[in-house]
Amino acid sequence: MGGGGRCGTAVVLAGGRGTRLAPVVDDRAKVLADVGGRPFLGYLLDQLVQAGCPRIVLCTGYRGDEVRAAVGDRHRGVPIAYSHEPSPAGTGGALRLMAAATSDDPVLVLNGDSYCEVDLAALWARHRARGAAATMVVAEVADTARYGRVDLGADGRVAGFREKGPERRPGWINAGLYVVARARLLAVPAGRPVALEAEVLPTWVAAGLDAFPTRGCFFDIGTPRDYAGAATLLEGQGMTP
Repeated sequence: MGGGGRCGTAVVLAGGRGTRLAPVVDDRAKVLADVGGRPFLGYLLDQLVQAGCPRIVLCTGYRGDEVRAAVGDRHRGVPIAYSHEPSPAGTGGALRLMAAATSDDPVLVLNGDSYCEVDLAALWARHRARGAAATMVVAEVADTARYGRVDLGADGRVAGFREKGPERRPGWINAGLYVVARARLLAVPAGRPVALEAEVLPTWVAAGLDAFPTRGCFFDIGTPRDYAGAATLLEGQGMTP
């Protein structure tokens, strides 16, 4: 079951093509992009190991064989399993495929192309204490224009999402980290690609989606500009070799 250790089983979405990143990283999977002399995915795996996750599953797709060859079956002693989509399934579809093949419940889900400084053990504990079906980490940033905003309710739940726009001001964004019940992942539509953020998250909000705020460092490597600054940000976190 997913409840062992300080955190439960972690699932990393590692199947993206990285189309916007192709001009600077076109010879490997996006999660293997070199940051500070090592694959970006390595930093996320370190974070999960440090949080006490007893098992990690990588949801792979594009160049998945390269991801498996680079990571192997263990990371710092923690077992690594793989859920490979035979054809593009989208982030939501990849999670449904993974959930159908495991009994772990709940699971910690994170995007493979972003880093968020957050206490994952505290996130896991809060999710279990509140009896939530799904909890989403929201990060405070100085400018939400690029990401879109997350509105929070007085009850500690996500009230809704606002699309990306020209308005530049601080606020909360989706940090791409969730603790979610297996039943919610199995409810993702089957048989076609499904985008987690566009199609699935709105249904979770309607059914109840807890928020776990953090003011820690957040960034992604989705564009060449962000990728170029990633090593400096990780160095600021004391994480680069």
